[in-house]
Amino acid sequence: MSVEIDKPSGPQNAPSAVAQPIAAIPVRHYGRYVSAVIAIALLCAIVYAFAQGKINWGAIPDYFFDDRILEGVGQTMLLTVVSMLIGVVGGIVLAVMRLSKNPVMSSIAWSYIWFFRGTPVLVQLMVWFNLGLVFEYINLGPVYKDYWSSFMTPFLTALLGLGLNEAAYMAEICRAGLLSVDEGQTEASHALGMSHAKTLRRIVIPQAMRVVVPPTGNEVINMLKTTSLVSAVQYYELLRYAQDIGQSSGAPVEMLFLAAAWYLVMTSVLSVGQYYLERYYARGSSRNLPPSPLQRVRVNLLSLGRPKGGMA
Repeated sequence: MSVEIDKPSGPQNAPSAVAQPIAAIPVRHYGRYVSAVIAIALLCAIVYAFAQGKINWGAIPDYFFDDRILEGVGQTMLLTVVSMLIGVVGGIVLAVMRLSKNPVMSSIAWSYIWFFRGTPVLVQLMVWFNLGLVFEYINLGPVYKDYWSSFMTPFLTALLGLGLNEAAYMAEICRAGLLSVDEGQTEASHALGMSHAKTLRRIVIPQAMRVVVPPTGNEVINMLKTTSLVSAVQYYELLRYAQDIGQSSGAPVEMLFLAAAWYLVMTSVLSVGQYYLERYYARGSSRNLPPSPLQRVRVNLLSLGRPKGGMA
């Protein structure tokens, strides 16, 4: 018995039907448009309110480069840098002590971090400033002896209050960075005869910097803003000078806006420095480093005038 199979008519190698493109209709997110309109309306309302307020905006550029303001900016930057140096050095020491197998050293480091992180920095500043009510003299034997009020200057009070408080936060940041390095590398360095200190200096710390640098940059910016608290201990920095100028010129609110503008300038500069520092320590961990702001500007300028297809 034979079975006949119907064959399709037409040539065997007939081309198949061409697939038609799907006409995709994008989903309209009306909530985004509504929220954008509301946000713009609120922004315009705020700008209008300040524009109609009794604010002498001309006083801000008049005093922006005043000698006292520039002196306050310099003192703020000096206090930020020195306090951060104290905090970083103290944080590294405390982190190593916290990771130590010696229970006494580990307990001392934990107690320090617990106390300084658990109390406000303004309270710590006031305690250092008023210790002269408790101790009349400071006696270091044949090395130094003087009245406490003469020894504990406003600058030293600000350094101790900010630096020692920052050391507690930097200790936890450094400890997280040290723990991020694989223990196998430490064991390998010890097997090669390297001491514990040399292993930390050459193996562990350089790799931990990738984890330590980003939060440390945030701490630097936070320290810059926290320096405004030292006006409570009679140290003259940006905010204190701005307040004095505001009282003498009759423009206290305007001088606060001026101080805020200078803080924005300084934090912006520090943010750029943090970006390049993070990019530097990212080498070896990522194949392609993110482009720097200058590289992005250069690429955008070179791409102007070129057709989209890339042909010149």
